[in-house]
Amino acid sequence: MKQIIKWMNSSDSLKSLWVSFGLLILLIFPATLLAQKDSAMSDSAKATEVVAEETPALLSPALDFITVQKGDNTIDLKAALRTKFKGSSIVLPYLKVKFLLVTDTAEKEIGFAITNLNGKAVLNCKAEGLQTDKEGKLHFKAVFSGNKSLEATEGEMTIKRARLEITPVKEDSLLTVKVKLIDLGTGTETPVDKATLGVFVKRMFNPQKIGEGTTDETGEAVVEIPQKLPGDAKGNINLLVRLDENELYGNLEASVAQPWGVPVSDKIVEQPRALWSAHPPIWMLVTFIILMVAVWGHYIVIVFELFRLRKEEPHPVESVTNP
Repeated sequence: MKQIIKWMNSSDSLKSLWVSFGLLILLIFPATLLAQKDSAMSDSAKATEVVAEETPALLSPALDFITVQKGDNTIDLKAALRTKFKGSSIVLPYLKVKFLLVTDTAEKEIGFAITNLNGKAVLNCKAEGLQTDKEGKLHFKAVFSGNKSLEATEGEMTIKRARLEITPVKEDSLLTVKVKLIDLGTGTETPVDKATLGVFVKRMFNPQKIGEGTTDETGEAVVEIPQKLPGDAKGNINLLVRLDENELYGNLEASVAQPWGVPVSDKIVEQPRALWSAHPPIWMLVTFIILMVAVWGHYIVIVFELFRLRKEEPHPVESVTNP
């Protein structure tokens, strides 16, 4: 009887031991799974952050797009690419810009150009084969497709077909040019009035403005040309008439060359000595040399005297002992 009771007590203790072990397993494994899940989530978050740090943000370029209708019935499509980097505006050279003609049904690529060192690309196209809409307008688009460091961008421009004409007129000693603005959007040549046209002379960097005029009912204006304008070696000057940033026609220009200027030699010759040139007068060179010799001569004399005084420095008298 005592053995049976002892076995029952031992079996109860075994049951309690197994129950305790089971509760311990239930307490340990969920915590381990949650810890693994949290560690996995933290590892994935860290990996995402590392990828985000390694992937640089793309720069957003700006594309400036204009059109210039020229007197020879061609159109210049001009695009300029620039961006901001570390607070500074920089140009973007050697990038491909595509130019497209947009119609009601499709977009037709006209051509492409590569930006120069100033970030500018120019494409000249003939206006004869370009399809206009019902209002006689042309819709152009300039597209930069982007690359590994720059985002894609584009610009659009809508203009109405027009033409500028410039005719030089010389009466006695009076020099003038007759300029005319014609609308071509309707298919017929229609004069445009109340348009302000500027007349310029082409120079090395930027054209020099010499006058302006406003067109009348016939689309014409007369502008006087100043006398004795500097020209080339033969006295020719290039006259330019422009309509800038018009809401309807955009930019237009026409040019003509006339021998109305003062001949200016284009040969490289040695200029006479002058204060403002790289070769100053002889008297100035002599004066400068004398002054420099006097100043540096004093320095040399001072240094020489210092060394001489150091050599003549008195030596201590040796002690004399009586015999």
